[in-house]
Amino acid sequence: MLIPRPETVRSLLARYNELQLEHSQDSAAALRRSLQDVSYTLCVTTGTRTIQDALLVAERILRTPQGHAVVVDAHEQRQVVEQVVTSGGAPQPSAM
Repeated sequence: MLIPRPETVRSLLARYNELQLEHSQDSAAALRRSLQDVSYTLCVTTGTRTIQDALLVAERILRTPQGHAVVVDAHEQRQVVEQVVTSGGAPQPSAM
């Protein structure tokens, strides 16, 4: 799994927050669908399955110093996400 760039995460979080606010004031179907779309994108981007986990991982990514992106295979994906959530920082690169 590739850890996303902070700029990408910031952009997605800004859109998510904007849509959350709009949706709290107006529950139109188009707004609901847009919120679902950005929620899904946040989950995919962070390698998580729920928006709550995606928000936690996104927060950790934004608090992590630049240059900590790491590529892992699919088998390691869950461990990487768990490490990010529990350690408060980006995973350390594994020896390849």
